[in-house]
Amino acid sequence: MVLHPIEYRYFTEEMKEIFSQAHKFEMWLKVEAALSQAHAEFGTIPKSAADEISEKASLKYVKIERIHQIENEIDHDLMAMVRALSEACKGDAGRYVHLSATSYDIEDTANALILTQASNLILQKLLLNLEELKTKCQKNKKLVCVGRTHGQHALPTTYGMRFGVWAAEFCRHIDRMRELLPRISVGKMSGAVGTMASYGELGVPIQNKVMELLDLKPVLIANQILQRDRYAELILILALIAGTVDKIARQIRILQRNEIAELYEPFKKKQVGSSTMPQKRNPHKSERLCGLSRVIKSNTYIALENMTLEDERDLTNSASERVLFPETFVLLDYMLKELHTILSGLEFNKENITKNLYLTEGAILTERLMLELVNKGIGRQEAHEILRTVAIQARTEKKSIRDLLKLHPIFSNKFSPTELDELLDPKNYIGKAVEQVENLIQVIQSKYFDRSQGNKS
Repeated sequence: MVLHPIEYRYFTEEMKEIFSQAHKFEMWLKVEAALSQAHAEFGTIPKSAADEISEKASLKYVKIERIHQIENEIDHDLMAMVRALSEACKGDAGRYVHLSATSYDIEDTANALILTQASNLILQKLLLNLEELKTKCQKNKKLVCVGRTHGQHALPTTYGMRFGVWAAEFCRHIDRMRELLPRISVGKMSGAVGTMASYGELGVPIQNKVMELLDLKPVLIANQILQRDRYAELILILALIAGTVDKIARQIRILQRNEIAELYEPFKKKQVGSSTMPQKRNPHKSERLCGLSRVIKSNTYIALENMTLEDERDLTNSASERVLFPETFVLLDYMLKELHTILSGLEFNKENITKNLYLTEGAILTERLMLELVNKGIGRQEAHEILRTVAIQARTEKKSIRDLLKLHPIFSNKFSPTELDELLDPKNYIGKAVEQVENLIQVIQSKYFDRSQGNKS
């Protein structure tokens, strides 16, 4: 029986496998094998014993059922694995399993392997979404639409700008993840309180060798565990990514409202929107992403609390991390996959985009008109007040600003009807929108997708 939706609903197979119990045991065993090889290199155990341990450090020989059976007897999962591995080894090799190590030498080093794998999978999904956003920027860099602030029509902008803002945010997330990886890909072999006393004079060389074998970095200093600021930073960055997904999904939901109807998330031919209202085309994919983001954001509290452990450590981080890591990574990986599906299948209603652009009949061009009045010798504050008054009159009398301005003594004196029409065309007031988007596309391509520079992960 499965209980958590990350097991049967909100997951990808790749990420779920990384956080499966079998994979965790495999990583524990991998670390135990590396530890035995490091001991053998420095002569603290026979090379034949290390080779036997390394050969048997696999679920092919160490059965999960046996680990659980031992755990039921001793109530310690890591030690249950150690005993099961020892049993699987021939001769006296089993006596050297886990030599000098404490549980979290194995667990935290295995965590480094698991979290590095999971982080790289998130990076792949970030790049996939960035590539889609780059494409959307290119295709829509000249698609003019109304920009909104405070939910109100503001100035003209472009859909290229909208996608560009999201793309730039994804760039920052990729940079954050890449910068963080070296702080996550760190393991330890420092014993019960971090002094390496159980390793004797070989503590530092053994730790360094184990990490070399595992392609990890050795911690500079630790107590019984790696300090949890590393993991807190990781979860906080994952929450930032979830926040961006939330923002994009929310904007798509807003743009899909019947009153706006400029953009739609993909909707399958036989998809049902509502069980009782057949006409509904609910943006449920986007809504799902917004909802799941709340779970990930809430997990930042747990990650921050786990930083505060007593003395050389207590066990309060352990149980929560068993939930925290898989839940956060599996949900975010699923969200990024779903976001890519939404972005790649977006449907544009260009008729409504144009309709909404001209909905206020020129009101969104008052900034431009104000600046043109300044160029004609009118003070900035006076020009602002003139246009504010005209805008109120237009709303009150249900008239277009265009018609009112053509009758206004100042405007009729300073601008011809043709000039006024040109000034009130929203497509003529998008500033450097296209240039900014084109520049962004070039930066994204060169920094993240230029294979000649090895940038694409």
